[in-house]
Amino acid sequence: MHEAESAPRSDPRLPARPNLPAGMTARVRSDWERFSTGGLPEQLEEYLLNEYGLDVATEYAGLPIRNPWGKASGQLSMNLNQVREDVDAGLGFVVLKTVIAEDESGGQSMSAWAIKEARMVAETIAGASGEPGWTITWKGRGWWQSFDEYLALIRGARQIADGTGTLIVPSCKYHLPSPGESTWRTAEYEYTTMRILEAWFEAVGSADGPMPLEKDFSPTLAGSDLASVQDCIRNWLHEVPRLIREGAAAFPRPDSVRVGLKVFNAMFDDDFQIDLLRSIHQADDAHRPDFFIYGNRLFNPDREFDGHRGVAFGGPDLSDRNLRVMTAFNREAGKETQLAWSATGNITTGKMAVEYALRGATSFQLHTFFQLPADQYRMKTGTRTQRALNELYFHPETGFVVWMEHLRQTGGLGPVIRLADIMN
Repeated sequence: MHEAESAPRSDPRLPARPNLPAGMTARVRSDWERFSTGGLPEQLEEYLLNEYGLDVATEYAGLPIRNPWGKASGQLSMNLNQVREDVDAGLGFVVLKTVIAEDESGGQSMSAWAIKEARMVAETIAGASGEPGWTITWKGRGWWQSFDEYLALIRGARQIADGTGTLIVPSCKYHLPSPGESTWRTAEYEYTTMRILEAWFEAVGSADGPMPLEKDFSPTLAGSDLASVQDCIRNWLHEVPRLIREGAAAFPRPDSVRVGLKVFNAMFDDDFQIDLLRSIHQADDAHRPDFFIYGNRLFNPDREFDGHRGVAFGGPDLSDRNLRVMTAFNREAGKETQLAWSATGNITTGKMAVEYALRGATSFQLHTFFQLPADQYRMKTGTRTQRALNELYFHPETGFVVWMEHLRQTGGLGPVIRLADIMN
């Protein structure tokens, strides 16, 4: 049995029920129910610090954010109304819909991913362990509007978020050479990176920065033939950071971009996933990303949805695999050597977020949990983001507050607890 496959599904520090001081469960339940009708406190981070000794300030891409919760790139972050709702609700960061890179003439090597397909369905799903969960099934790809419209989205989103503490993060799908193709279309990296940087900095002034940028590799998630050769995938992860930085080299300020690789779940075994993580950490300075995101979506090549064969999915199997792989990688490399990383994958409870944090994640990005049926949230008013945050923080059995308190009680931590306190 491989080391990753033998890793536990749950960290042993997290039992089935939290170990809490007397009255704590009732106190959290009271907040959960009260906020369900009256709304979350306007200064939520201050409330958590004062009432529970919980400091939720953390970082994404090495940049400070007010709390660890973020909107993952997708259909829920592709217009300014969506961004405004998320900023008003108090998310720590919002990753915009993935734009498809182009060169100066408008040519797109990944144009097949700029097709308007956006139907989504929230469905229940059971993991191999029998654990129930949720997945979003969709026909959808990257940004299908014009590149100029995407740049306008960046500017508008940055202006909305200015001064709020919410970080705006562009996401991009650049050219990736097929197996046997030796040439990289560097013109896409140069033109697209420069234009995104210009939009990001022009929006609220050049003093702010650097700009975090997620590089999306989702062609492999969709079962594309590009994913059939492991050496090709390793080459992608090795070369992309360098190409993005070279694309940003002409921008008139140093350290203009933080490059993040969205390390996907390829259709190979856990050892290959660990090899990918090993490769990005052992790369030289030119090829090493500044941070990474791990690890979005699994793939079922046989399932059909809306006339399309092959479907990406989430749910308990996704988080089980991610936690397995990160546990094994940490055993090998040690968390102290780890690049900053943002967790994604079946984060539908505060407890699951804590699972990822115990493996070194400094932030959590969600997509599915913001789209569940209304009866899955205690709060019946407000936006889906507000309803989700109430569950993530204050659910009396699975909430972030109770499980961080559990770690304080069982780990001998101080009167104020932070994510950094549990990551070592």
